[in-house]
Amino acid sequence: MAKEFVNEITDMHTDFAQWYTDVVLKTEMVDYGPVKGTMVIRPYGYAVWENIQHYFDNEFKKVGVQNAYFPMFIPESFLKREAEHVEGFAPEVAVVTYAGGQDLAEKLIVRPTSETIICEMFAKWVKSYRDLPLKINQWCNVVRWEKTTRPFLRTSEFLWQEGHTAQASMQDAENDAQTMLKIYEKGLRELLAIPTITGQKTENEKFAGAVNTYSLEAVMKDGKCLQSGTTHNMGQNFAKASDIKFLNKDEKLEYAYSSSWGVSTRLIGALVMVHGDERGMRMPPNVAPIQVVIIPIASKAAGVIEKCNEVAEILTNNGFRVKVDNSNNTPGWKFNEYEMKGVPLRLEIGPRDIENDVATAVRRDTHEKTQLNLKNIENEVKAMLNSIQNNMFNQAAETLKNAIVETDDFSTLVNEVNNGKVALAYHCGNSKCETEIKDKTTIKTRVIQSLDDKHKCIYCGKKSKYRVYFGKQY
Repeated sequence: MAKEFVNEITDMHTDFAQWYTDVVLKTEMVDYGPVKGTMVIRPYGYAVWENIQHYFDNEFKKVGVQNAYFPMFIPESFLKREAEHVEGFAPEVAVVTYAGGQDLAEKLIVRPTSETIICEMFAKWVKSYRDLPLKINQWCNVVRWEKTTRPFLRTSEFLWQEGHTAQASMQDAENDAQTMLKIYEKGLRELLAIPTITGQKTENEKFAGAVNTYSLEAVMKDGKCLQSGTTHNMGQNFAKASDIKFLNKDEKLEYAYSSSWGVSTRLIGALVMVHGDERGMRMPPNVAPIQVVIIPIASKAAGVIEKCNEVAEILTNNGFRVKVDNSNNTPGWKFNEYEMKGVPLRLEIGPRDIENDVATAVRRDTHEKTQLNLKNIENEVKAMLNSIQNNMFNQAAETLKNAIVETDDFSTLVNEVNNGKVALAYHCGNSKCETEIKDKTTIKTRVIQSLDDKHKCIYCGKKSKYRVYFGKQY
């Protein structure tokens, strides 16, 4: 890579956080918004989000989910109905007190999440067990007034999907939470090539108002965890707060049970920090906005541009996302630019390649250079992109495996986590004990690996309740 391109990105081993910021800005995925804590998602970054949307939207619809849209303004009284919920979001809410030239009779909350307003509508729509299950998803923005922000990872406004359901039983709500967790896990694996630590959150870390919360924790290259998706079994908590009742099969009124689940543009941040390297971004082919970039070599030579466009048309007609860069920049500049942007596969086509009926191919994941037969270009590109996708997942899986350490000693746990590891240890499950660990070390439980009552808590020494992952987070 040209020296000037390397100098534009901080060394990831020296300052990983700054490296991340440099990459998302230099690759033109995002820019800072004019209001502190907000971001402008640029076309290259938004194209990644569109691919994520497309994948999950299809998966949701396979299990009977329908899309809808709900208002972004929520009456303050709605949020106060569910005590745990309002307490959990109180520090982050943005409030509208003045509109239309006058003070509002009731304050409006700019949605931090939509449980309360969706439950208000469910109460109108659900009357009988025949109306259940009701599974609704919306793609929207939410506002959470964060004190410390970083593009994609934590911003005052971000994009996400939030799914909400009304169910006929607690088991149905639990099954839905588990089903959606599996969809998320599959999506991160198949689309983003990201392996995760997946499981149930502790009581301390569960979503405000939930009975059970499940999370997918991706581990970044610096060892910190990123909560990359959550699902929740809400039990009857929100149904009781919003009076969602239905006539069951025994003709008795019963409160509905609910679940909710969501992923956000935070996944783009995970994508960068799991796969990026010293040269910038590396995009897994399945989610990459540009899967193949074609660079003309000696572009003014007879037939070169025509051949590049011909190959691009063949690949595009076979479903690949392709770009021909016929700009006035030098080939070397283009190589560096698309390496930084993480385009999975580069094809170079010049007069000699045309003579030999080949394209010179360079993989972004390994930098391996080879030649592909132009007569069979669509199949050769397909095989190479599949190889890149699988290799990137395997690399990430190996990184995850190496990041996890098992320990029974608390000081070792703290040292390992502070040095970029995720620790697997036994814990008593006591909320006070867990809070003390967090307050003393800034280390939190991530998800429960397994139930266990045969060992001692790593911190207080009392009987264990489960084995849990500990780590630091973004």
